[in-house]
Amino acid sequence: MNKLTHINNKGEAQMVDVSAKAITSRIVVAKSVVVMQAKTLDLITSGQHKKGDVFAVARIAGIQAAKKCADLIPLCHPLMLTKVGVELTANTQNPSVEIIATAKLDGKTGVEMEALTAASVAALTVYDMCKAVDRAMVIGQIQVLEKSGGKSGDWRA
Repeated sequence: MNKLTHINNKGEAQMVDVSAKAITSRIVVAKSVVVMQAKTLDLITSGQHKKGDVFAVARIAGIQAAKKCADLIPLCHPLMLTKVGVELTANTQNPSVEIIATAKLDGKTGVEMEALTAASVAALTVYDMCKAVDRAMVIGQIQVLEKSGGKSGDWRA
């Protein structure tokens, strides 16, 4: 048995049984980055983008995605999140948008997938809103930056 799935005696995948685990406060911070042309970043930060406030739309998309994580990822536990935050920051030195997503709960299983999903979908939303002006955008650096809580304790990249 690995930590993510369990194969029963019929060879079928199942969600991991977390019923014996203790309820702990768990927080995960994840990141993604969308690299783009300087003129695209300027459209976003100046508020001149024809589709509207890119950061606001991406923030809401990321929050919604975290809440729907179990619907998107097979064998992912549906969780009662107590907090999801998505912050987007423009980097003018290396034209890009950095996305930091935080997911929190008090529960028996971690929130890595929820934070990663929030960061990923926020990045996809930036891409979707800007693809008409910059088809060369690159989404990357999707990773967990830190986690706390649970049996394995705290961790930082």
